[in-house]
Amino acid sequence: MTQLYLVDDHQILREGLRALLQAHGHTVLGESEDPTVALADVQRLQPQVLLLDINLGGRSGFELLAELQARHLPTACVVLTMMAQPHHVAQAMRLGAYGYVLKGSASSDLINAIEAAVLHRKYLGSQVDQLMLQAFSERNECDSLRTLSPRERQIIVMVVEGQSSTQIGQTLHLSPKTVATYRSRLMAKLHVHDVPALVRLALKHRLIDAQADLN
Repeated sequence: MTQLYLVDDHQILREGLRALLQAHGHTVLGESEDPTVALADVQRLQPQVLLLDINLGGRSGFELLAELQARHLPTACVVLTMMAQPHHVAQAMRLGAYGYVLKGSASSDLINAIEAAVLHRKYLGSQVDQLMLQAFSERNECDSLRTLSPRERQIIVMVVEGQSSTQIGQTLHLSPKTVATYRSRLMAKLHVHDVPALVRLALKHRLIDAQADLN
């Protein structure tokens, strides 16, 4: 039997969760839609597992997750949310969540996540593992982008704009061969193998806006 606390801004969902969890032999010690109230309750009640939504109306569940981590509270957190974005999964894991389950998942996913959290093991629900892999890929891309020189960023922007090596060379007072060398080097840094992939990466990370900020 696991003692739990629920944080979600929809009462009907909390009622449904309570019924589901009690049917599986677990105990719900309390519930709230407010992170501040929830933090006080968690410190007082010390549940084994906290089920936490990220979107709490005007507040964020990440606030509570950060407080749990900062205060070194023993309660393990499982995020239960509709938010299916890679950066949300990555942030939850960075803030110490043990599980991440989407609300559209089967109830068995949530029960498995709770059981894993009690043992302080990580658990990613159905489809969430792919989101985590995507988040890892995006982080690697960002790390690679930070290694680019201002000139390499400038050349990326000009390539995205459709300029040829000759045109870029004329603008930057470089030979077409030098421009081609720059382009090959930055593509190697970013692990892309052709210009269309480079364009997609540049647009994805808003390099045009970043370049505009430099000017």
